Amino acid sequence: MPFDTIFSWIIKKRIDQIAHFTNNPIETQKSVWDNLLETAKNTQIGKKHGFASISSYHDFKNNTPLRTYEDLQPYIQQSIEGQEDVLWPGKIQWFSKSSGTTDSKSKLIPVTQEAIQDCHYKGGKDLLSIYYHNNPNAKLFSGKHLILGGNTSVNKLNNSSYFGDLSAIIVKNLPFWAEIRRTPSKEITLMENWEEKIEKMAKASLQEDVKIIAGVPSWMLVLLNKILEVAEGKTINEIWPNLELYMHGGVNFEPYRNQFDSLINSTKLNYYQTYNASEGFFSLQNENKADDMLLMLDYGIFYEFIPLDKFDGTNSNTIELEQVELDKNYALVISTNGGLWRYLVGDTIKFTSLYPFKIKVTGRTKHFINAFGEELIIENTDIAIGEACKQTNAGFKEYTVAPKYLQGKEKGAHEWVIEFTKEPENIAQFISILDEKLMELNSDYEAKRNMILQSPIVHIAEENTFRNWLQAKGKLGGQNKIPRLSNNREFIEEIL
Repeated sequence: MPFDTIFSWIIKKRIDQIAHFTNNPIETQKSVWDNLLETAKNTQIGKKHGFASISSYHDFKNNTPLRTYEDLQPYIQQSIEGQEDVLWPGKIQWFSKSSGTTDSKSKLIPVTQEAIQDCHYKGGKDLLSIYYHNNPNAKLFSGKHLILGGNTSVNKLNNSSYFGDLSAIIVKNLPFWAEIRRTPSKEITLMENWEEKIEKMAKASLQEDVKIIAGVPSWMLVLLNKILEVAEGKTINEIWPNLELYMHGGVNFEPYRNQFDSLINSTKLNYYQTYNASEGFFSLQNENKADDMLLMLDYGIFYEFIPLDKFDGTNSNTIELEQVELDKNYALVISTNGGLWRYLVGDTIKFTSLYPFKIKVTGRTKHFINAFGEELIIENTDIAIGEACKQTNAGFKEYTVAPKYLQGKEKGAHEWVIEFTKEPENIAQFISILDEKLMELNSDYEAKRNMILQSPIVHIAEENTFRNWLQAKGKLGGQNKIPRLSNNREFIEEIL
């Protein structure tokens, strides 16, 4: 029996389970919360905060403080050193080197076996299950799956624990059914030199019947362009005529959509997005052509939310899932089967639907611009640059934005550095559209734009500007992302 047929049969049970938690979201989250506290009650952190005696969410909030990575780091260090029962029962073997938006300091996030099996792998399987449910004639398993991750080397911390990018941990623990369909070979996937790996991936995948590609959009474009360069005149559609699914995440896809449509030029291709991080697999697209994602409530993650307009770091007041409202920005707080307790992820989301609970990622709690009271978030700039590119027949690879402060009688501004794949036909028109779209999207920006902000300042970056900057920081790789917005000029001064 073909594997596609077997898989289609297997996923029916999971689709019923997903339907159950979407119909019973509050009960599902209560069950997850109960299980987390019961499982961890005899750990060091469980004893410190009295998990065994907690009986209400009110008690949980009062007994267990909100924590940043820095607050949790002493417990993580004990786990790294091999101590058992610190954050989660037993000894934690894997630690993910967090390599999201580029920072000067890396974080080591604990990844338990429960988190690997019941969260990260469950998310991957669920995305395929939902895709098959939505597309009954899918034939994904008759071909190969190309996954573009970050640095997939794994390094020893001590005799019993290891660290690496999340993609490294995933590769090291792949189930057989995923391993047999993966391309290229593990030898190429595990290469540390990023540029050499891209070259070898391109050459190795030319002769494969690739059905799925997955990876961060900006880095996937690098690979696709390298494939076209190696293929000498062939199009992606000619190389992979059966390409059916692109799974993406990490950044907003919309500004990149036109570039992918143009490069791949296939009517068969479906785009599905995920929200997966070192800390957990949070949500995934559950409908064809949707631009939001279903919040996955049975992955061993208990969610809390902080209204962004009331955000005050670890002093913030959180609310439960049943209290959230539509189209309001929230900072995300999680407690997980990976040993994170009331942890501030650093991401902001908004709900596009209640019952089922569906979300969009809108930005980062630290990555915004509010130098003039404009409260600009990544969602605003992603949409605006996408529209400006669309109307001026342009394409971009990366961008970053920072404030240019008031100087004497001169107004302030937002200063952009943009690396284009195709420059606008008219840069003045591009800036005008960008500006107008930002005013349309953000009333605070519009108000300040007419008072103390001048038109955006746009610098066209030379080719590979951002790549070279990442390389200089030792951050070159598929999971590293450029800081799109900053409330200070540190990043933009380095790049300029």
